[in-house]
Amino acid sequence: GEGGCSARHACRRLSAPACSCSAALQLLPAQDLASQHTSAPPPRCDSGSPERDGGLVASQPLAWLAMTRLRVDYDRHGVTYAARRRPDSSIAAAIAAALGAARTVLNVGAGTGSYEPTDRWVLAIEPSAVMRSQRGPFAAPAIDCRAESLPLDDGAGDAAMACVTIHHWEPPEAGLREMRRVARGPVVVFTFELDSLPEWQLVYLAELLAIEKRRFLPIEAVANALGGRTRVERIPTPGECPDGFFEAFWRRPEALLDPAVRSAQSIWALAPPDVEERIVSTLTTDLRSGAWDEKYGELRSMSSFDGALRLVISEAR
Repeated sequence: GEGGCSARHACRRLSAPACSCSAALQLLPAQDLASQHTSAPPPRCDSGSPERDGGLVASQPLAWLAMTRLRVDYDRHGVTYAARRRPDSSIAAAIAAALGAARTVLNVGAGTGSYEPTDRWVLAIEPSAVMRSQRGPFAAPAIDCRAESLPLDDGAGDAAMACVTIHHWEPPEAGLREMRRVARGPVVVFTFELDSLPEWQLVYLAELLAIEKRRFLPIEAVANALGGRTRVERIPTPGECPDGFFEAFWRRPEALLDPAVRSAQSIWALAPPDVEERIVSTLTTDLRSGAWDEKYGELRSMSSFDGALRLVISEAR
């Protein structure tokens, strides 16, 4: 078919100009859209979490974690992402630079389309219908399949990218290997190194992070799974970052008291209600009393924070 597509496989190999948006959606066989991966057993939970100062109670391991499969239903919990998880220009610039001269890009776990470059041809991979429905009218075409088993040929695109998504893959290593397989050039992964979050988040959100650490690979493991020639870049988080992940609010702790803000952070969907209530109550109390500002108030005057944001970039050998 035109642009490297065949009647049996849509966009198996992408070249610019690639196949049309409609072709990308129509020619991919239905059986290729289903998830074909096998979930790996979840890793063991961390044995503890940071202790609280000032007489506050230390978070203990949550016994239910060992019995829980950590998967977020984005068709239920993803309805606010287009409004609350808007791309930050400095993060977008770092991702664009890492993609280099690539003209065709595969965005894996694409969500609503944040950080997709607008000056290149993009094919988005996103399994959630609700997330796909929030993509803008000029967004790249999106197909319904999972990262762990991409319906694309080896070297199908010039580059591949994944933004704040690999912790949802089962297992993450499978999706990372697939990204390296389908990209002729760079693979760019935007993720977090949780231990580098601001201190107050490590303290107040300790019970959440005990859950989150089960989902996030260490940065070294991400690089190893990608293979190729890898490097890691740190990205400072701006003080007014519009992308509403945890660290975006490093100097604006009041934002985490807003249920609408928390609704666009997947971890709250995995936490028992009493954990969320306890975190919100403690943070509210400390903000009202001035205890938070007494210990962490210096953050409010900073313009950026060098914390948890990482780009892991793999170049083909």
